[in-house]
Amino acid sequence: MRRFVVAVLACAILAGGGFGLWRFYERLQHGANAAGGAGGPTGGFAVPVLAEPVAVERLAEDVVAIGTLRANESVMLRPEVAGRVAAIGFAEGSVVTAGTVLVRLDDAIPRAELAQAEAELELAQANARRAQELFARGAGSAAARDQAVAALRTATAAVELARARLDKHSLVAPFDGIVGLRRVSPGAFVNVGADIVNLESIDPIKLDFRVPEVFLSRVAVGQRLSVTVDAFPERSFPGAIAAIDPAIDPAGRSIAVRASLPNRDGVLRPGLFARVRLVLREEPEAIMVPEAAIVPFAGRFLVMKVVDGRAQPQPVTLGLRRAGRVQVTSGLSAGDVVVTAGQMKLQPGAAVAVLPPEAAPPANGAPRS
Repeated sequence: MRRFVVAVLACAILAGGGFGLWRFYERLQHGANAAGGAGGPTGGFAVPVLAEPVAVERLAEDVVAIGTLRANESVMLRPEVAGRVAAIGFAEGSVVTAGTVLVRLDDAIPRAELAQAEAELELAQANARRAQELFARGAGSAAARDQAVAALRTATAAVELARARLDKHSLVAPFDGIVGLRRVSPGAFVNVGADIVNLESIDPIKLDFRVPEVFLSRVAVGQRLSVTVDAFPERSFPGAIAAIDPAIDPAGRSIAVRASLPNRDGVLRPGLFARVRLVLREEPEAIMVPEAAIVPFAGRFLVMKVVDGRAQPQPVTLGLRRAGRVQVTSGLSAGDVVVTAGQMKLQPGAAVAVLPPEAAPPANGAPRS
């Protein structure tokens, strides 16, 4: 019996609420067709409502993604020849410039080979000069001259080869950057391709991340973004898109994007996990109203404007939503005042009395302080 009574009461409440909502819509439709309405409620009573002016503020449409920081340039230095480490010319974690000799292998043998090749070159140059002089005086043959010239070229090539072999015993920095932790010590013998030390260029630093393919038409090189990392949660690092992969990942239906971030103080390091906020569109003067001011009606959205102390229904077009507020893209202008509570008691043209903000009921049923 108790369940039956509860069910009857619930049906009555729902029916009463539906009838009230239907009457509200009927009044809106009647007022829209009545060219300004017939005035406020009977007796000229002003309906108490809460209202506030629309806010004009900067609004950004963005997408949030996660990514990984990568060095602008990165290389692991490895020798092209085997040998003993003769000298290490850097301190771990230090900044080096391009061309700095970082590691030198024992080069006694290639230096001796170079000296030998240079000596043979000098002899070849002297022989070539004498052969040219003899041929010019008619005392030498053309064949002897040609042999001397060929020997000179061979000796020149031998010197260049010896110098190239000698250069292979020195590992130089290919670009400006920061050296990492070395894997060898002086006196150690290293084979071809052994890891010696990594070199990283981190200013600027790269950021690789992915966005869903639905944003393909709205992502472009040069778009601004901001990045946060767990290592520095209180800071936000600005950047911009530098490149977009032309191929879409068919597995995840996402776009690979690479951004560039300035890193003059060097706090960002390759490998850090990053949270990315990519700005897709910005509205410098977006009109924002509380979501409570929006009334859905017959497939449209309306707000109740307060014009000269009276209620005026106004169709609006909505845009982005942000934390309890919604953008109005058409229908309202800066300076308009909209009703945020009490719309259900209004009809078009009704006189309204705007209550002070402190008259609003406490949020979430909290007791008023």
